Amino acid sequence: MADVQPLNALHYDLDAVGSLQDVVAPPYDVIDTAMRAELIASSPYNAVAIDLPKPYGETGPQAAEGDPYERAAREIDAWQKAGALVKDAEPAIWAMEQEYTGPDGSSHVRHAILARVRVEDFDSGQVLPHERTLPGPKQDRLELMRATRCNLSPIFSLSTRDPWPLVEQEIELEFDEPWGEATDAAGTITRLWRIDEPGVLEEVTELLSEAQLLIADGHHRYETAIAYRDEIGGEGPHNYTLMALTGLEDPGLSVYPTHRLLSGFADDPERQRRLGEGLRQIFDVTEVETNQIDPLGEEGVGVFGLYDSHHKRAFRLRLKDTAELDRLLEGQPEAYRRLDAAILETLVLKGIAGLSEDDILAKRGLGYAKSVEDSLRLLDEGAYDVAFILRPIPVDQTREICESDANMPPKSTYFYPKVLTGLVFNPLS
Repeated sequence: MADVQPLNALHYDLDAVGSLQDVVAPPYDVIDTAMRAELIASSPYNAVAIDLPKPYGETGPQAAEGDPYERAAREIDAWQKAGALVKDAEPAIWAMEQEYTGPDGSSHVRHAILARVRVEDFDSGQVLPHERTLPGPKQDRLELMRATRCNLSPIFSLSTRDPWPLVEQEIELEFDEPWGEATDAAGTITRLWRIDEPGVLEEVTELLSEAQLLIADGHHRYETAIAYRDEIGGEGPHNYTLMALTGLEDPGLSVYPTHRLLSGFADDPERQRRLGEGLRQIFDVTEVETNQIDPLGEEGVGVFGLYDSHHKRAFRLRLKDTAELDRLLEGQPEAYRRLDAAILETLVLKGIAGLSEDDILAKRGLGYAKSVEDSLRLLDEGAYDVAFILRPIPVDQTREICESDANMPPKSTYFYPKVLTGLVFNPLS
């Protein structure tokens, strides 16, 4: 079902740039101004300069002028002329291994391949989304794609067929060490091998032709790829996009929760009262020790941790029954109706707290945190007033929702670690 092909990658010449470590960057959407400056300082060829081509600050030493997207395109051209970037004459697939410690302290090794994948509309059923998207990031990525005519950052997707055993055998036979290696700020070690053996490339393409792909991270980038394909029209490289593909059965694949934080309650006693009464109507509420707030491992539908910064107390919430939930989500598949993020959004965020769909998408009165510790810290600092601690979503439930017509609320899943930008680039012309 999926058309996965090797690519004639544009990639760094490590002899020219020094090391992969100096030139890779996290995905653009997790980089702030300070991090961008640090990455630029690590190397004049760091990928952040082209993937996030924001102007430097007015007081910076290299105040940038002109269109940032066109500047990114000029940088790519200059880096090729300087020999920092080279384009492969022959196609290859890039094997990637990520050794990491998860937010829960557990150690894992996740595997993937980097390849180009034919861009398909979602209704074809070959590539499936699972989260809603926003128009702003898509416009930004489209402007960058138009100017650079490259996929600069890989979309991370899950495959129902696992290509890793095919490339792992080639790595063991042909390589003493990886092509490149980089360690990010969180300590994740990414290793990369270039696989160009024609027989292996053919086997991988054939195996994945029977696969279905689920987008894990990069929904905005994929929808941008659809828009760019339609804008250019006809056949050509623009019909493909860069993906990192991990098998759904890969033992190193982990999904973590993203916790919800609410503001606007600390100075509004009436709103506090309505929240408390509303929660007690639909949940069994039990006070717990703060160090027991995480509902990880709890069984049942709609189980959450709750921390209230006003009373500085922690609670366990357990949904009393599903009747109202099923009424409000009538027509949605059961996997979606039993999704903690959907339960919280439907009954609490939109119901009790009164947030609109626009409020949620714009994050008005709503924030997110990747760990319990960060959630409690943000409440302690006064940035938010209430924290809802969620359980991770099982991979099988994610797959069921992807295969339906439902899209999860924003930030329902947290696939860790992120795939670095700068490993390889995919030319679109």
